[in-house]
Amino acid sequence: MSDIKLFRTASSSVDELPGSAVALERSLQSLFEKNLEALLGVTFLASEFSTTNRGRMDTLGIDENRCPVIIEYKRDRNENVINQGLFYLDWLMDHRGDFEMLVAKQFGHELASAVEWSSPRLICIAGDFTKYDEHAVKQMGRNISLIRYRRFGDDLLLLERLAEVFADPKKPSSVPAQVASQMPGKQVKYKTVSEYLDDAEQPLRDLYEDVRNHLLGLGEDVTEKTLQFYVAFRRIKNFACVEVKPQLGLVRLYLKVDPDSVDLVDGFTRDVRKVGHFGTGDLEVTVANGADFEKAKPLILMSYEAS
Repeated sequence: MSDIKLFRTASSSVDELPGSAVALERSLQSLFEKNLEALLGVTFLASEFSTTNRGRMDTLGIDENRCPVIIEYKRDRNENVINQGLFYLDWLMDHRGDFEMLVAKQFGHELASAVEWSSPRLICIAGDFTKYDEHAVKQMGRNISLIRYRRFGDDLLLLERLAEVFADPKKPSSVPAQVASQMPGKQVKYKTVSEYLDDAEQPLRDLYEDVRNHLLGLGEDVTEKTLQFYVAFRRIKNFACVEVKPQLGLVRLYLKVDPDSVDLVDGFTRDVRKVGHFGTGDLEVTVANGADFEKAKPLILMSYEAS
């Protein structure tokens, strides 16, 4: 069980709020589904989604990196929800058209054509997991997150990420369909972030590593995911997306900071709420050298703490 304790302080007294991890009831699944974006950074698509092999996924969604997400809720300590979720994940990869039709129906064909099929995810949510569950996901080589919840009273919900494992990403290099459709003539191919890193001069690689190490060092809860065109750093949700620009000799970060809350500096920070870009975050930060990086650190911390 979780060793996290929550206390209410009043004047000089301290009262512990008893936490519970009762069997996950349907009402809690509904609470998650109504608040997926706030809780997990996932946009809700369907509940109890039926598969052609007579299965039924608890919750289906798409995350902020446009990756398909299956969410399974473990209602019993002995329920093998991880294997069940992997079974659904394999089904989804064989029925991509069904998922894209669902996305197109709710959010349009542009998003459906931009689904990131290199990194479909499974999120398992439970009141508790065994040590065998945590060990097992580390051996599977799939994109799996184990999230433990605890309820404190009627109005407090705690989420604790126990484990998150990423598979090695594929490296497709073609531009997403919604971008390519806007380009006349022959389709342009975009390099992946991994290819840009390979092309970068050593000073830029060193700068990127400094940024990367700083992001990972913000807390033990930070994880790193390399996608096609950027590297996402997140807790439960993204707080920084990083691009490498060897042709310009700089690193760009996209942070979840309200641009209206900071003084924008030309050439350093930019409001990109109405500007198309890869990754998530409304504030673009350009880091070309160590001095820029030092100036960026407070903004990075703001995004981290808000996530």
